[in-house]
Amino acid sequence: MRLAPLVGLVAGSLAGLGTAALQPRNFESNDYYVLHLDRDIHPDLIASRLGLRHEGQLGKLADHHIFSTAKAGEDVVRRAVQERRRKRSLGGLDVLDGVKSSHKQKLRAPMQKRVIPPPPADYVPTRRADKSDAEAVKTQKSVMEKLEISDPIFHEQWHLFNTVQLGHDVNVTGLWLAGVTGKNATVAIVDDGLDMYSNDLKPNYYAEGSYDFNDQRPEPRPTLSDDRHGTRCAGEVSAARNDVCGVGVAYDSKIAGIRILSKLISDADEAVALNYDYEHNDIYSCSWGPPDDGKSMDAPGILIKKAMLNGVQNGRGQKGSIFVFASGNGAAAEDNCNFDGYTNSIYSITVGAIDREGIHPYYSEKCSAQLVVTYSSGSGDAIHTTDVGENQCYNGHGGTSAAAPLAAGIFALALEVRPDLSWRDMQYIALNSAVPVDLDTGEWQPTTIGKKFSHTFGYGKIDSWALVETARTWKNVKPQAWLYSPWLHVRKDIPQGDQGLSVSFHVTKEMIQEANVERLEHVTVTMNVEHTRRGDLSVDLISPDNVVSHLSATRKLDTSKDGYDDWTFMSVVHWGESGVGTWTLIVRDTKVNDDKGKFIDWHLKLWGEAIDASKATVLPMPSDNDDDDHDAVATTTATAITTSLPPPPADTNTAINTALPTDHPERPIKPSKTPGSSAPTSTSTESSAAQTTTAASSWLPSFLPTFGVSSSTQAWIYGAIGLIAAFCCGLGAWFWFMRRKQRLNNPRDDYEFEPLNAEDGGDLDGGAEKNGQKRRGGELYDAFAGGSEDEDDGIGRDHFSIASSDDDDDDQEAEGQARTEKQGRRLLSGGR
Repeated sequence: MRLAPLVGLVAGSLAGLGTAALQPRNFESNDYYVLHLDRDIHPDLIASRLGLRHEGQLGKLADHHIFSTAKAGEDVVRRAVQERRRKRSLGGLDVLDGVKSSHKQKLRAPMQKRVIPPPPADYVPTRRADKSDAEAVKTQKSVMEKLEISDPIFHEQWHLFNTVQLGHDVNVTGLWLAGVTGKNATVAIVDDGLDMYSNDLKPNYYAEGSYDFNDQRPEPRPTLSDDRHGTRCAGEVSAARNDVCGVGVAYDSKIAGIRILSKLISDADEAVALNYDYEHNDIYSCSWGPPDDGKSMDAPGILIKKAMLNGVQNGRGQKGSIFVFASGNGAAAEDNCNFDGYTNSIYSITVGAIDREGIHPYYSEKCSAQLVVTYSSGSGDAIHTTDVGENQCYNGHGGTSAAAPLAAGIFALALEVRPDLSWRDMQYIALNSAVPVDLDTGEWQPTTIGKKFSHTFGYGKIDSWALVETARTWKNVKPQAWLYSPWLHVRKDIPQGDQGLSVSFHVTKEMIQEANVERLEHVTVTMNVEHTRRGDLSVDLISPDNVVSHLSATRKLDTSKDGYDDWTFMSVVHWGESGVGTWTLIVRDTKVNDDKGKFIDWHLKLWGEAIDASKATVLPMPSDNDDDDHDAVATTTATAITTSLPPPPADTNTAINTALPTDHPERPIKPSKTPGSSAPTSTSTESSAAQTTTAASSWLPSFLPTFGVSSSTQAWIYGAIGLIAAFCCGLGAWFWFMRRKQRLNNPRDDYEFEPLNAEDGGDLDGGAEKNGQKRRGGELYDAFAGGSEDEDDGIGRDHFSIASSDDDDDDQEAEGQARTEKQGRRLLSGGR
């Protein structure tokens, strides 16, 4: 009876061994580099040029290759590439010109498992009722008989069928009775391993989609004493219907194990893991992330970001891998899932937790990026599931670690019914079928699409029946489109206390149409804020429909002085909005103390469904420098307005009704181009957003700018300009008259103060003529701007505002002194 699964297991393991084709890494003796190459550059040529060994393509990332060499103290690839780029102006061809980027790999600590944290000192657990409802028990027995469920702990699996708190389960048994059990769907548990020899998991184990990136072997079997987390998560999804423990929510689905959490790991291996066998691994369940300590702020490295984008673009036959992430367990430490670059990714479905009574547990983090919640530990109970060992069970699994795989299993049920669903379809279906819970909290705010949203519960709890029924008739959404605002420069101090700094950006209908965006899905805001105590900050985003996203909340333990450095916050609160109108961002420094800050700049990205699918483009792969050059386009500078705002809500989930400022800037200004520069070409919407202007009423001729302000303000501006011009003309005439008088009195002045010869290096100012041409400040900057985009020499544009050097200043001072002495001699000699 058990022979077939065992044969399948061995055969699958052998197949998996061939599929993996991964070279073992030895960081003690070798250095490893990931290079992104031009498509027409053969990696063997790069290896020969640099003295490296080509290890192969990096997983599923096209044109990314991994190389190795004997361990050295320096980055030999970076040095060679930079040296070549410095010499590129000399001409000639070099294979290194085809290196787009390089990343030397290093081992780092793995992400942390999201296990149940200890409760806070003042936590009083809810005492749950233990008495089952007699009718519910009858129904449960009937279901077990019809489905031939004999698993011994099934009656303990309240998250599947709750006989005590009626209605507080995932509502899945009706689907099972209808034959929907997860067939032909595969969930990969990315974790600390999976016990494929457990009799509860063996029948559904998928070996070809499994790999151990920690011990570099095909089987991801648990090895360390605490390698139990992944097996417990797997049991929630795909524990078989047999005589062992309980059943998974999708008990006929396939389950794969990808082990990355048990040892040090490189970004390259984590990137490969998140794309591993993405042709067959449909869903990646990830119950881990940066520390949930209320002070960490961490995001995946660039290779991992590329892997996630590659997964949604190319996984599952280009329908997209479905990434499910646990929201995090740091709520008691005031942590927030928007400080985690995995959970606030637009490519993730972020899942929080509720307990068996539908109450928010003390650990589950809140944020505007959280889409839904589902059941986990709390109110005196936890999730009952499979454990490591042939016939081992566990009754204490919990935290958001247990919520994420439960959601992943439910999504597998939807894929059985509709395997054609895209990664974005799944997000639509999840939010549209979600059921709001605990409505008496006062945290829920209505959204544009008629749904309710809470930063604690997202759009509500997952209902398996409702989700699958929604999937059955769902019309696939059109491709993704997006609109980027320009960088909006602020550079204003943030007032402390109840005051906030409010800035706005206006999106016109024409901008949205040009960007091919029909309706919004995700909204992201990338920010730079300097502050000496990051945890004092909070940030709200208010949409044109007056829907509020709490992007950032205060954190009492976050004492970092780093502020927000090109950090991207994400929101799903504005799903379904048109995007047209004024978007307002409010930054608060909530504490009155000695810690102060300044809001530097920000930009807004609107992501949504395309109007015209035929005009949709593929989002290019991200790079390390995407947000670095804030002056690549001459952007609209938003006027920061200090407004009296309501004090921050006691709970960051309470909707606020903040009036929009009436004097906010509404019109992005067309970017100016400097000589030799061009606007970015990565997206068509970026330039359109930056170049669109809105005409203001004006009495001026059409060829004069209106500055986007009222007629009275235009009159004031042009009046001031006229006065300044008149003053400058008068001053120039006076200088001309005095200079002419001096020359008449002393005709030798023209000779004695002749400018230095240009060939002698005497161009004292950036505007002196040289060989018949005036030298421009831009040319001076360009002369020092050579080198690769990877170089970081600490020299910026501001350093070139003065063209002359210290030596030039000394020469000017000496000449001035000589001139004074000569004039003195003339006076003493009677003017001769």
